[in-house]
Amino acid sequence: MNLWLLAANSIAFGGLLFLLSAGFALIFGLMRIPNLTHGSLFMLGAYFGVSLMAWGLGFWAAALVGGVGVAVLGGLIERLLLRRLPGAELAQVLVTLGLSFMIADTCLMQWGGDPISIETPAALRGASHVAGVAFPTYRLGVIVIAVTFATALWAMLERTRLGAMIRAGVDDPMMARAAGIRVPLLFTVVFCLGSGLAGFAGVIGGPILSVYPGLDQDMLPLALVVVILGGSGSLVGSFVGSFVVGVLYNFGQALLPELAYVVLFLPMLLVLVVRPAGLFGRPSP
Repeated sequence: MNLWLLAANSIAFGGLLFLLSAGFALIFGLMRIPNLTHGSLFMLGAYFGVSLMAWGLGFWAAALVGGVGVAVLGGLIERLLLRRLPGAELAQVLVTLGLSFMIADTCLMQWGGDPISIETPAALRGASHVAGVAFPTYRLGVIVIAVTFATALWAMLERTRLGAMIRAGVDDPMMARAAGIRVPLLFTVVFCLGSGLAGFAGVIGGPILSVYPGLDQDMLPLALVVVILGGSGSLVGSFVGSFVVGVLYNFGQALLPELAYVVLFLPMLLVLVVRPAGLFGRPSP
């Protein structure tokens, strides 16, 4: 087994996980909502992409439009349902879990139960040579996309007024309200952003993972591990945690398939024993 190639594939998978978990981290960090529909939004975005491409849209346009469609759905979920359940964690868990089942059933009814492959964009087909080793060009593209989005999100959070409001909401929601920040509107914007990233990631991940019933349940636990390991509300934590989880998950699946989840969760448990808030999270006051 080529361990270098496995490591490179793990990094590409980590990039995909970052696109999924970055918005999840912001939603959980700002709104304190355990959004269990996040994996379903990833899967729904992938199915949207399948239909859009079948209607003649190109891959990248389908990824963008699919992400926007999922963002709109996320905004409706926040405005119509979750906004009515502030601070009710158990009710939020039940509502988001129920929505995830409803989305899964709707996808099964609409697109059937067979796996659907998404073709790799023509410009990124084939292999590229990195350090003398052939590596799928598309996976390199996913890494570049993840780094680009990470840079853009960091710039938004650190260099814009919206980012300052989001950071204020994450650090101290009560003080943010007192300072005149429209926290409910901020919640909607962040929820749309997180949902849109999940939908976009679903299309981007299609050529690697394909699209199938149960994809949501495969990806949601990984996103949860990333957020908990990196620290809720931390973009840097999501970025680092995504690649750590990507490497642990892929190496576990390849080298110790019977203990793949032990390889994934044991390091997380050890980290949380030492740092309960995660690698880059801040302890609750």
